[in-house]
Amino acid sequence: MENSISVNSLSHRFGERYALRDISYEVKAGEVFALLGPNGAGKTTTIRLLNGLYRCGAGQINVLGMDPADHGLEIRQQTGVLTETNALYERLSARENLHFFGTLYGLPESLLLKRTEEILQYFGLEARADDRVGTYSKGMKQRLSLARAFFSHPRILFLDEPTSSLDPESALQVHEMINNIRQQDGHTVFLCTHHLDEAQKLADRVAILNSGRLLAIGSVAELNSQFNPGLWVEVELVGAAPASLNLAAMRGVLKVEKENQKMRIQVVEEAVIPSLVNELVQNKAAVLSIQPHKSSLEEIYFKLQDEAREGAK
Repeated sequence: MENSISVNSLSHRFGERYALRDISYEVKAGEVFALLGPNGAGKTTTIRLLNGLYRCGAGQINVLGMDPADHGLEIRQQTGVLTETNALYERLSARENLHFFGTLYGLPESLLLKRTEEILQYFGLEARADDRVGTYSKGMKQRLSLARAFFSHPRILFLDEPTSSLDPESALQVHEMINNIRQQDGHTVFLCTHHLDEAQKLADRVAILNSGRLLAIGSVAELNSQFNPGLWVEVELVGAAPASLNLAAMRGVLKVEKENQKMRIQVVEEAVIPSLVNELVQNKAAVLSIQPHKSSLEEIYFKLQDEAREGAK
């Protein structure tokens, strides 16, 4: 699969402060790629660099086979960008907003009208297409912003905090639209978010930033394997664990974490689990449930961020 984006040894700074430090990654065509990090980690700066709005201080960037520093306009003609601010004209209707933004792409009037109607229908806005945008809910405004970003049928869609300040139902609608865009149309989606559950749900791969440095990159399964090796088993007991129970001493057990009536046990492989159950039974532990546990993206993210902060001290 070809790459839509390639970044090699990229650094960028504002004055003496580095926004990005020597980062490298690739984004495959047709995938949802999530860039994660706290505020100030370099996510928005990255989007601006990839679209040629900033010139990179050091390193190489390739977007759709072009260098954004020299071909920013050509790249922006083939990408759509959704920022945290909706950039909509609230005194105009949805149809008028889309028509106006469509003229910026230089489409002939007949094609512009056709595309406007297609987009209104695709994003479920046709029923209120002629209402002023100022009367829309936050969720509807965000749908319209996404429709505007998608108007030119972009090869890459850049989404900067697409569900920021939305209620759960509106956020779910945006998630469904992003999935439709990827699955039905095969577009590349570059997602910047601090909502970790959103990234886990939508992204094929994630990259985690801290203070402009790349901490990790891969699918959630790959990050699990890299940073939480082995298999975790979650055991819930009725009451306290028996004093005689010493799971940490068992062969094949790497770590035991306890919290009230719950234990998380890291084992080298699945074959250890029957011995684990037998040990619990022999020590007369009252087991309520036992099940494998895979670390969430949230657990991996905070583990890496904590390690980065400790390393910076």
